[in-house]
Amino acid sequence: MDTKDPAQRENNPVYSHTDNSEVNLTDDQWKKILPRNVFDIARNKGTERPWTSPFESSNEIGTYYCAVCGNPLFRSDTKFESGCGWPSFYEPISKGSIIYAADHSYGMDRTEVMCGRCKSHLGHVFNDGPAPTGLRYCINGVVLDFEKAQEAEKKYNEGKK
Repeated sequence: MDTKDPAQRENNPVYSHTDNSEVNLTDDQWKKILPRNVFDIARNKGTERPWTSPFESSNEIGTYYCAVCGNPLFRSDTKFESGCGWPSFYEPISKGSIIYAADHSYGMDRTEVMCGRCKSHLGHVFNDGPAPTGLRYCINGVVLDFEKAQEAEKKYNEGKK
């Protein structure tokens, strides 16, 4: 299940599944290369409506990436059904894939999660998830890309030829 238009990635010069260098663009630069719905959530810290992401109920095997820069974020085997209306994961793909910030907006005390590469808003993390971490990364599906495991393996093998 890949819900993003490949042309959107091709028009984004920083999108990569392998480059882990930090990305620092201005909001004006992001606005020129990101679809409006992605920009609104990623750069303006918006939230998509619950139960609107096809990723929320997806059980496909593969990797979830930042839709803004292509940074690997979560493996599908860490995804779980939380009932909250957004895709939920109990563990990021690596320590550096996610960064954290205190969020006191709307009179709440939460922990915001952002992409470790481009610092785009992804969602929030809560302490009510399953074992082994006890965490629930509640992520806006709009800022996720997904690649099935078989597709990734095929691309990898083609690159070795």
